[in-house]
Amino acid sequence: MKKIEAVIRHFKLEEVKDALTKSGVQGMTVTEVRGFGRQKGHKEQYRGAEYTVDFLPKVKLEVVVADAEAKKVIDTIIQTARTGQIGDGKIFVTNLEELVRIRTGETGEIAI
Repeated sequence: MKKIEAVIRHFKLEEVKDALTKSGVQGMTVTEVRGFGRQKGHKEQYRGAEYTVDFLPKVKLEVVVADAEAKKVIDTIIQTARTGQIGDGKIFVTNLEELVRIRTGETGEIAI
């Protein structure tokens, strides 16, 4: 099993969610996050004063899938979230040792 975490732009969330649901993903967790990478934030003006916004708002999407589905999910996120501009985000893939559904006690891929 794989845990796929994608940090993407806010306005791409619905499009990515719809594409993942269409490709068979049954559940996901979404968190509003803030951060920066190569983009290093940006400068804004407020009442004539310039200030730097270091941490930019993003959305973190978490999905757990069977190993066989991971490549398809990653490709779907890339194709849907990409704008071609700096700040499109990152995808992190982690191996999961165990997964337990709390309600039933089921474990492993059947609990996804």
